[in-house]
Amino acid sequence: METENAIKVKGFFHLQIQNPDGEIVGDSGVCENTVTNDGKRYYLAALLGNYAGSSQIGYAALGTGGAPAAADTTLPDELGEAVRDVVAAASGGSTSVVFTGTFASGDSFVTATRALSNIGLFAGAAAGSIFAGAAYTSSSCGTNQNVNYTYTITFT
Repeated sequence: METENAIKVKGFFHLQIQNPDGEIVGDSGVCENTVTNDGKRYYLAALLGNYAGSSQIGYAALGTGGAPAAADTTLPDELGEAVRDVVAAASGGSTSVVFTGTFASGDSFVTATRALSNIGLFAGAAAGSIFAGAAYTSSSCGTNQNVNYTYTITFT
């Protein structure tokens, strides 16, 4: 008889920097992330229990810092809360959800060339703790470039 049934939550993202002509000039590859303690508490446990203060993922953010640790509530060196991107969510199968979006150059998410190196998922445009995030090899992003991303959260 099995005495324990463990559920694991894993996140993976893929990010690409794109020139105005559509050429991909930066590619993170598929990278695993860290689901934060607050991510587990507010986005999973509290949401499942329909508790006040629960959160749902609605936005992505980019930054120039490292990966968030499990105890972090923010994305290290986030570009700024004013430039969070609204995510589109879709089913990734019976045990996953896929978030996609684009930080478009026309939205001025960078005002000068920046070395981007992390991404995270959040509930709000300007508030709330980070659900999950990760760092990747730094890539230069200019003001005329887009950043496309896919972020998959899987339950196993």
